[in-house]
Amino acid sequence: MIVREYEKDEVTVQKVPLMLMGGIIAISLVLTASVQLGFFERSAVPEVARAQSGAEVINARTLRFFDEPDGTVRVEDGATAEVLGRFGQGEGGFIRASVRSLVHQRKIRGEGPKVAFELTEWSNGDLTLHDPVTGVSIETAAFGQPNRMVFANMLPAKAAR
Repeated sequence: MIVREYEKDEVTVQKVPLMLMGGIIAISLVLTASVQLGFFERSAVPEVARAQSGAEVINARTLRFFDEPDGTVRVEDGATAEVLGRFGQGEGGFIRASVRSLVHQRKIRGEGPKVAFELTEWSNGDLTLHDPVTGVSIETAAFGQPNRMVFANMLPAKAAR
């Protein structure tokens, strides 16, 4: 058996990567402070941008979501209870994730499923899923066109998409 003896274990840190990391942190802090102090505009808030552009509602529907015993998510019209879609396990991942996050916000506030969610299509092409109970909205286009289309297909057929 060979035993090696090490007198000192030295850990060395290279100066250049350390300085680069410090520079990244400094730039991040400067940019954050610049936005806070008003040197740069903040990111657009969808509601404000729609109000400024004069976008109007062109189509809307209330939705209710139900978890069935087999794990399927059933989507119904909030007013008529017409079934708009069923998404089995492994399907409708975007619907599952977005709706569960909204439902989680309701549970935090001690609210239940009494009030339906609102799906709204705007004249500027935006599509918003809104929870009137918590005030939380999800801009579906932010997650890509295929995910937007999943919700757009739940709107009444009268609107041209």
